[in-house]
Amino acid sequence: MRLPLALGVSLLAALAAAPVNAQVHSKYANKLAPYVASPIRLVDRMLELANIKPGETVYDLGSGDGRVLIEAVQKYKAKAVGVEISPRLVAQATANIEKEGLSDQAHVIQGDVLNADLTGADVVFIYLVTPLNEKLRPRFERFLKAGARVISHDYAVPGWKPFRTEKTDDRHAHLIYVYEMPPLKK
Repeated sequence: MRLPLALGVSLLAALAAAPVNAQVHSKYANKLAPYVASPIRLVDRMLELANIKPGETVYDLGSGDGRVLIEAVQKYKAKAVGVEISPRLVAQATANIEKEGLSDQAHVIQGDVLNADLTGADVVFIYLVTPLNEKLRPRFERFLKAGARVISHDYAVPGWKPFRTEKTDDRHAHLIYVYEMPPLKK
């Protein structure tokens, strides 16, 4: 069977690039959650439930386009740090932060959330799948100080009992889990 020339060239180019892409992404092999942006009205509600005080440090693990970081700085006068594995999303979030003139209050680190330094975090936002939340739980328990809050969109942290749970009444209902350190155990 003969392939059309354009298809054959495209296939060869893709195969040639595969080893390079594998090398670039092997550093971040723990990618366990797809990028799905939280609706802005849900971001606003999660920020409200986090009870952020001016000057507190907010982390968003899997920060995507930076919307949580931007809203935390603009509405609550927080300092904000994002951790994102995707170079494309880090660039997009950084551009969004710069566009809003917030570079001195918010930034995004490219890296694996399982290795994030959470020292100094007052609030941590996560929109990650349950198995990843479970892997992060020991890091939260080790590095977050008493009174720090973990806000999870849709997925519980296994082994913890939320301080508060709220279900939205949107067309596609969402759950918001609010945990306070030290967490209540199930």
